[in-house]
Amino acid sequence: MKSFKFTLLGLMLMFATLITACGSGTTTPSAQPTSAPAPTEAAQVRQPTQAPAPAQTDRIKVRWFVGLGAGSDEGAIPAQNAFVERFNASQDKIELVIEIVDNNVAYDTLATQIAAGNAPCLVGPVGIRGRDSFKGAWLDLQPLIDKYNYDLSDFDPNLVKFYQVKEEGQLGIPFAIFPSFIIYNKDLFDEAGLPYPPATHGAPWVDENGVERPWNMETLTELAKKLTVDVNGNDATSPDFDPEKIVQFGWMNQWTDPRGIGTFFGAGSLVDENGNAQIPDHWKAAWKWTYDGWWKDWFIPNGPYGGADFLQGPGGPFSSGNLAMIHIHMWYVAPWALGNVDFDWNLAATPSYNGTITAKMHADTFGILKGCPYPDAAFEVLTYMLSAEHVNELLTIYGGMPARLSLQNDYFQQYNQTAFPNKSDLNWNVVVEAMAYADNPNHESWMPSFQETTDRYNEFWNYLANTPDADFEAEVARLKDDLQKIFDAANK
Repeated sequence: MKSFKFTLLGLMLMFATLITACGSGTTTPSAQPTSAPAPTEAAQVRQPTQAPAPAQTDRIKVRWFVGLGAGSDEGAIPAQNAFVERFNASQDKIELVIEIVDNNVAYDTLATQIAAGNAPCLVGPVGIRGRDSFKGAWLDLQPLIDKYNYDLSDFDPNLVKFYQVKEEGQLGIPFAIFPSFIIYNKDLFDEAGLPYPPATHGAPWVDENGVERPWNMETLTELAKKLTVDVNGNDATSPDFDPEKIVQFGWMNQWTDPRGIGTFFGAGSLVDENGNAQIPDHWKAAWKWTYDGWWKDWFIPNGPYGGADFLQGPGGPFSSGNLAMIHIHMWYVAPWALGNVDFDWNLAATPSYNGTITAKMHADTFGILKGCPYPDAAFEVLTYMLSAEHVNELLTIYGGMPARLSLQNDYFQQYNQTAFPNKSDLNWNVVVEAMAYADNPNHESWMPSFQETTDRYNEFWNYLANTPDADFEAEVARLKDDLQKIFDAANK
């Protein structure tokens, strides 16, 4: 088996495309959702970029659509075309034809193709949000997996299940993944005389007195309060603490939205099995925990504090050096995202809620559309793409942690040496462990009237982040009612 090699060019491409692959957007500094670009109604579609066709013309043509996630930037196009040429030269039955469409018009382009009965076969790389923007359009891969006895043993079983969608089937095979975990500022822990968070999922936190504590939300809250400090050096557990003069915070779910924050307490959805609006109890608990952390216990930066100068770092609040812990995804652990910080940091395990650990997942894969006229040929291309022999070529183009277990040791060794050559102690094992705790349903999964629903829950979240005396229960009830109205209108 070939070792996984990152060239400097490959890393630069990876860094340039990760945000595109995952998507990004902002609300308040305390609530920054991850989202794909919304389709536009009157987009000007440029001619798709295609790789040169092979000399033979009697092959089965399999069209590969690129643009919903990474891959439409100019720097990635030559490498993708070269990949297509290599595949076409490897056999004489299939002609792979790539269609690269600008990301800002890719949704409209693909929707038009599907509606016209001219759907491509393969689409990707695409994340969960991009995939679920075309709910019901994807082929269940399980019959093809069974037909060709495709070996899934090199993937974590929970990660395979991550791509299983109720009533739709196995909609993908793991490709590039971005697990989530805690990143913590070691210097702030050392200054406070507090032990670091657990390095392993399920392990206890051992406090400063040597007492083992379960690593759960209660322990996290207490620890975060001790790491929240005012201008006079009092922490948030002190009766002398001044919440109007905070200079350091203990915790934040950085760069996510209400669905992501709800998932910190467990997987769920705003849509029940009958298509109606719901607020899962554990999501409501996570939102209340956050609201109290903003305005009562003061260990999470609220809306006003989120804009404070002392929390402005090149990679958001954590890289300012004044935030002790955040929960975030693997794509953040990169020089371009984290920034060149002047403090020591490391990775730790996600805590449990009511005995269950949930580490939300961002992930890219490739799907086959139901309208594909040659699903068997498309599956052959897909298995070539994701094989241990060839997947590294695509990972170098698009970035991301390889989903294949057999490639991960080389990945972390090479990535650490290239991205963080001066840090030899990074706890990459916790990233691998996090795969087993991926959220299903995923926090970016389908909702009726996706963009309108997203706008409404972000409005709800921004209001709470900026309103210390909000009627929390009433606002949650109002959100549910408004979501139901949106769902009803979408289903007419």
